[in-house]
Amino acid sequence: MTEEETTDTGKVNVLFVCLGNICRSPMAEAVFRHIAEKDPPHPLIDFVDSAGTAAYHTGSNPDPRTTATLDVNGIDDYEHAARQVSESDFEDFQYILGMDRENVSNLKFIRARLVHRRDGDETGLAHVGLFGDYGGKKNKRGQGEEVEDPYYGGDNGFKKCYEQMNRFSIAFLQMLEQEKAEGRL
Repeated sequence: MTEEETTDTGKVNVLFVCLGNICRSPMAEAVFRHIAEKDPPHPLIDFVDSAGTAAYHTGSNPDPRTTATLDVNGIDDYEHAARQVSESDFEDFQYILGMDRENVSNLKFIRARLVHRRDGDETGLAHVGLFGDYGGKKNKRGQGEEVEDPYYGGDNGFKKCYEQMNRFSIAFLQMLEQEKAEGRL
């Protein structure tokens, strides 16, 4: 990431994305905010949000199991209304992080369509990646860890998501700090 791609404040905007924006991505948003906004707030983070690749739940609150998991872990002030990712997100955020490879594939398709309409110009467009590439366990092919959708499962899936969000958030912030120290941010 180059200096021109950060916000005017030198900070970055981060968007977390899953399928419906009621389980994984809102949990990622809430956990990441909780970590980044501790006193003092992280100096490299400007704005954090979440969205879904599909519009299934637009306007809905997070899944009650998401909010219950957040509450149990001391994040009890999170409010959110689900929304679908838009093309403008690729201009408003420096990082768009999907929860699984299918999310990332869909995001890359949207980004490529936008680049095509801009005659190949990628200037100022978000980096798209897998959130689990930061602090996640690598599979046998060296790919980052996916966050499985807990929607159809029980509470344990939400607990696992919470643990992953903590681990990935810390590693992502460390990566930003490293890029800043190396002058790449």
